[in-house]
Amino acid sequence: MEPEAFRRTFLRLKTEMQKVIVGYEALLDEVLTALVAGGHVLLEGVPGLGKTLLVKTLAQVLDLHYSRIQFTPDLMPADIIGTNVVMQDEQGRRFFEFQRGPIFSQIVLADEINRATPKTQSALLEAMQEHAVTAAGVHYTLEEPFFVLATQNPIEMEGTYPLPEAQVDRFLFKLRVPFPPLADLITIMDRTTGPALPATEQVASGESVRAMQALAREVAVATHVKDYVARVIRATHPDGEGSASLARRFVRYGASPRGAQALLLAAKVRALLAGRVNVGFEDLQRVSLPALRHRIILNFEGEAEGTDPDEIIRNVLEETPQLPRVRT
Repeated sequence: MEPEAFRRTFLRLKTEMQKVIVGYEALLDEVLTALVAGGHVLLEGVPGLGKTLLVKTLAQVLDLHYSRIQFTPDLMPADIIGTNVVMQDEQGRRFFEFQRGPIFSQIVLADEINRATPKTQSALLEAMQEHAVTAAGVHYTLEEPFFVLATQNPIEMEGTYPLPEAQVDRFLFKLRVPFPPLADLITIMDRTTGPALPATEQVASGESVRAMQALAREVAVATHVKDYVARVIRATHPDGEGSASLARRFVRYGASPRGAQALLLAAKVRALLAGRVNVGFEDLQRVSLPALRHRIILNFEGEAEGTDPDEIIRNVLEETPQLPRVRT
């Protein structure tokens, strides 16, 4: 795939989704960026904002297999992965046959993921990282592209199980779904309460997505840009070299090396959309909030002050020079 075809396909996907999804232009950009970068997304927002509709619409415009897993406290790992079932052939002989669970899809919506127990949440770990699952000692490879979008409600935490840091870190992006402004709210009512519901068309395929993912990985990154990424990650740590002032005050643990990978992969996608085949500083800064906000662990003072990780990341970007300071 050529860079121009990449950009054209990306914009067509976004335009087609906007037939159903009102507003949220930046959110659509970020979801598609994560898909093309080969990562997964954690969507955070109160109920009724269209998170489920967004995921379903994405599957429709790509003509990919879609499944929804509604996480509940009684959900078991076998309900996600699948289980061996006793079957009987025509001769009456019994045998085990593996019945695949909803994880065997290409776009998986993990709805209200923080309502299931840690044991069930962990069932997603291997699938998200390895794009494969293991059941009864047998290894099953998932069909590509494989994209998990998990949702969680940030205001109703009673009876929920907060995601452990190890699992949160496996999401490329954490995206916040804001409440729509007045004009968008009126448009939503017009579109969804009329005689005809909005419909979408397929504009790309799984093969197209795989080609876009392969092209994004080929985007060049200069040495000084990689150095900048490393210094940004170090600056999120309170005791790191060149740590930012807010990180020293409010952060217990900063971003992991996986955060650096997320920054670079997402920035490569943004560079192609800007018509370039090399990553620039502006690409990294544009994806820094969704790529790092869930990798910042606040200390007691940060929690007590209600510090927003986005504020810390902005401070890191302000205090980290694009080129290293020359020591004299």
